[in-house]
Amino acid sequence: MIVEAQVTIDGPIESIWTAIADIENAGDLLQGVDKIEILEKPESGLVGLKWRETRTLFGKESTEVMWVTECAENESYIARAESHGFVYLCTRAISDQGGAKVLTMTHESEPQSFAAKLMSIPMGLMFKGVLRKALLKDLEDIKAAVES
Repeated sequence: MIVEAQVTIDGPIESIWTAIADIENAGDLLQGVDKIEILEKPESGLVGLKWRETRTLFGKESTEVMWVTECAENESYIARAESHGFVYLCTRAISDQGGAKVLTMTHESEPQSFAAKLMSIPMGLMFKGVLRKALLKDLEDIKAAVES
């Protein structure tokens, strides 16, 4: 399942990058994030950064361990998580579309186990809207921070 959302931000790419790359302080920027705990920090850059992220979904605390696997500074990064038989890939990408700066967030769920594959269709239908709403909220929080 792939869920994607995007927002146009009135600000320089470098400011947008600073906002999305500051994972350590994401809990202060994103209202949907309850807590961030850094587990491993690379000497430089984002690749290898590993953290525990806690959010509240459906009234329950949900915690995932995530790590950055790919990064192109001022362009995009991909974070990975593995949980409940799924691999999750979360991409944040900045593009310049005719002078407009667009931030796109993509969440991809890849079932790995037989049970996860069976669950993916009904769970996907139920969670897709909730996930898109959460992505849009994160994007709006980033937009507000960059534009203020």
